[in-house]
Amino acid sequence: MSLPIIDISPLSSDNREDWKPVIEQIDNACRELGFFYITGHGIPPKQFDDIESMADTLFDLPIDKKQQISIEHSNNHRGWGRLSAEKLDPLGELDCKESFDMALDLSPHHSQVSRCPKLYGPNQYPDIHGFTQAVTQHYSLTLDVGLRVLKAMALALKEPEDRFTRHFNLPISVLRMLHYPSQLEASNGAGAHSDYGCITLLYQDQSGGLQVLNKQDEWMDAPPVPGSFVVNIGDLMQRWTNDIYRSTKHRVTSPTSGRSRFSMPFFLEPDFDTPVTTLIGCLKETNGVGGYPPITAGDWILSRFEDTYSYRQEGDDKS
Repeated sequence: MSLPIIDISPLSSDNREDWKPVIEQIDNACRELGFFYITGHGIPPKQFDDIESMADTLFDLPIDKKQQISIEHSNNHRGWGRLSAEKLDPLGELDCKESFDMALDLSPHHSQVSRCPKLYGPNQYPDIHGFTQAVTQHYSLTLDVGLRVLKAMALALKEPEDRFTRHFNLPISVLRMLHYPSQLEASNGAGAHSDYGCITLLYQDQSGGLQVLNKQDEWMDAPPVPGSFVVNIGDLMQRWTNDIYRSTKHRVTSPTSGRSRFSMPFFLEPDFDTPVTTLIGCLKETNGVGGYPPITAGDWILSRFEDTYSYRQEGDDKS
């Protein structure tokens, strides 16, 4: 079994009839495994090459330079994260990777920052020429792709096209750069976990290592497909859809080739105050069985952060 590859270029058409085959493919993939590849998204290969080059420069910086933008100095989870700072699998080992996180860049004086300071605010950028502009533009490009996919998912669920995208005015979506150093033997790059938000769009280099847990509880490889994103359902979308769309566990094994692994997930997450209540249509589909208690997107994300990041647990008393 392999993940389906879906060409989403028809979603750029103004004619919604052109969307129908793509909507059907996305719907089937979300129900079956919650994982699929997308091509035809419109982001050129050079864009990814340029961002990967920026990431290489960042992760090659001396440790003291990276410490200047440490995520541990950020109240809103932005900046560089050291090796072994995360434990995605609570029963597993620490993750062997370092990271860089950015999101919507808001002034500390913005009204939303004062309301939700743990997830809104300014980014921390390295002193690398062109870095800020490059990653900011890439953030907006990837967000645009994700919103197209969300519109297709809404239509697949017989909901209004903007059922999800209406909640992306000041989203808490996050772009991450991940660097997995090569190990002498296969080890835990990222522990088994499900993602927190609506959907994730993952760019990965050619190193491999991503694995997905199928319905038979078997780990299957999700090898790199050139020019694609790997898309997967997150916990919020599973709650919204009453488990009809699956938030599937996945993991990453560390590279052993002597070369590091680079990946770049974009976590599509809505506005902090977005109410996430099981969709009526999805409850009807399951004959009223199931359903989740209402929760806001921000409260859910924060609850998951506390379980994952050791620095947040160690530094709860910092202002």
